[in-house]
Amino acid sequence: MDEFLSAAIGFPAVIFGAALVVIICFWLLVLAGAAGHDSFDADLDTGPVGLGGVPVSVSVSLLIVFAWFGSLTGTVLLRHSGTDSATRAVLAVAVLAGSLLLAWAAVRLLVHRFRRFFPAEPPPSRLDFVGSVCTIRTGTVTTTFGQAEVVSRDGSTAIVQVRRAESFPSAAGSPVSGPGAEDAPLAMGGSGLLYAYDEDGEFFWVAPYDAALDPGPNS
Repeated sequence: MDEFLSAAIGFPAVIFGAALVVIICFWLLVLAGAAGHDSFDADLDTGPVGLGGVPVSVSVSLLIVFAWFGSLTGTVLLRHSGTDSATRAVLAVAVLAGSLLLAWAAVRLLVHRFRRFFPAEPPPSRLDFVGSVCTIRTGTVTTTFGQAEVVSRDGSTAIVQVRRAESFPSAAGSPVSGPGAEDAPLAMGGSGLLYAYDEDGEFFWVAPYDAALDPGPNS
């Protein structure tokens, strides 16, 4: 037991041991509902290193566990090798690099085998904006010209092409048509509802939107 603890707090196992403590705390927070298992997916991309296809937290956790175990094993073997302290220090650096490399290879193999159990999210589509409220960014919107700013689900904003029709649905779902349709406010700074997308023209059909008139989902 003393030998295990000595190896665990020695170089290089202590480096991965500290990371392992962080990982354990993270998964405890996930179990408690205080954090999501995909918390880091938007900030980190493990695809370039061959670990994409599963949640980042899963691949990084496995990487640290394997690297810690490999470095711990290598540290114990070094202490039983009978080499002098100077040589052991150089070999400890090699154990650090080797354990990380072996851990990466092991996790990459596991990710390749179990990737099918983590279905990929569909790529973002312009159709995701249909039903969203936008802000008009041009002086006016006509049947042939107009732009608006819309906020996506991840909080980023996008400028999209918008057009108005002579007859279009209102925010409450009933069509607005006739002479009054052309007079409906769709000016810069106003709000509009993206109610359809024209794939051929690559623009959205927009109608005036008034939050005060929105009946809400329970109406």
